[in-house]
Amino acid sequence: MAEVEDDFAEFVRAALPGLMRYGHALTGNPHDAADLVQTVLEKVGARWSKISQSCQEPRAYVRKAMANAHVSRWRRTRRETLLAEFPDVPAADAPDRLENEPLWQALRDLPPRQRAVVVLRYYEGLSEAEIARSLGVSPGTVKSQASKALAALRRKLGPLFEGGEV
Repeated sequence: MAEVEDDFAEFVRAALPGLMRYGHALTGNPHDAADLVQTVLEKVGARWSKISQSCQEPRAYVRKAMANAHVSRWRRTRRETLLAEFPDVPAADAPDRLENEPLWQALRDLPPRQRAVVVLRYYEGLSEAEIARSLGVSPGTVKSQASKALAALRRKLGPLFEGGEV
């Protein structure tokens, strides 16, 4: 049992920075990214012995779990939430340094699967085949999602580049 825990701890140590970057790109902010990574790692840690034996690419497995968890959370929370009473003191959020960055705003506007493909391809440097395995989709789906995402980013960011501002 201790050997499995040590193996999982080593995996987390090695993979955590990349998972946090991926989570940040998926969710759009570091706080939700940390929550997403923690939630997924808790679930994966509970089944680590089985996962490490049956899975050739544990990082891809965790990325797919993160994408699925993010999409599931997004589906659950996009519904309207009604409050009986407003809080007396509004919560003060720390400003996100990338909040007004045009690229991050454009990425945040992409659908979750397109955002995941773009982040894995251009931020993490994975191939189409690796992305397909990671997200559990076909390579053709990766290509089409990347194409749609890049077209949306070009539409949104094109005026910035054409005007010479960036």
